[in-house]
Amino acid sequence: MKLVGTAELLHLQVRVITALILRETRATFGTSPVGYLWAIFTPAVSVAFLVFLFSLAGRQPPFGSSLALFFATGALTLQFFSELSNKLMSVFDANHALLTYPIIKDVDTLVARALLVAATYALIMAIFYTALIGLGLAALPARPEHVILAFLSTWLLGFGFGALNAVVVSLWESWVHIEKVLTRPLFFISAIFYVPSQLPQQARDILQWNPVLHLVEWFRHGFYPNYNSMVLDAWYPVALGIAMLLLALAGERLFRKARY
Repeated sequence: MKLVGTAELLHLQVRVITALILRETRATFGTSPVGYLWAIFTPAVSVAFLVFLFSLAGRQPPFGSSLALFFATGALTLQFFSELSNKLMSVFDANHALLTYPIIKDVDTLVARALLVAATYALIMAIFYTALIGLGLAALPARPEHVILAFLSTWLLGFGFGALNAVVVSLWESWVHIEKVLTRPLFFISAIFYVPSQLPQQARDILQWNPVLHLVEWFRHGFYPNYNSMVLDAWYPVALGIAMLLLALAGERLFRKARY
């Protein structure tokens, strides 16, 4: 009987999260497929445009023969992390009316939006990298399992950071502006334009505190057969993502009454 009750609760939880994902999809992209296609098209085009500009300037890839692949492994990883952080930050306010239903919990809204962002960026990356391979600008990933693990770890870190941001913003709205200032340097310190292993030791010692840099390095380790990173620590962003997620869940539970 206990197993049956647990299975029913799990089934109900899945149905709730699925319904929330569908609602988030309509609210974010509209009812037309064009809205979702535009969400996929925009990040891919922004990366392609930057690659085009660097190519016009005669910029050579810091590693490998494809500037597009090198840049994409950095830019798309950072975009994925940033999108999770930004989208989750406002999730409690956006779903405030739904939370009056006892069956829907705050955590359900976090999970639903995080899964939607993950599905969107999985499609964006699949289309972009497939296009590069089709155009002869990239080869198949040398270690596809590491590409998948790097993607999942990016999702975990972004989920943890975004959930923590959501809790803080629900208590202190000014954090929205502070967070944007604090994360803005990530574009320059996440190894999008350079190979960290080629930098002086003093620079590596500072940059390796950035978990997004490790995720970028992990993606490149998965794509390039001979990419030997001196800074990659795969467990660092994973452990940090888990720690932030646990802290966010504890904070959500602890300050639930204070938010409403």
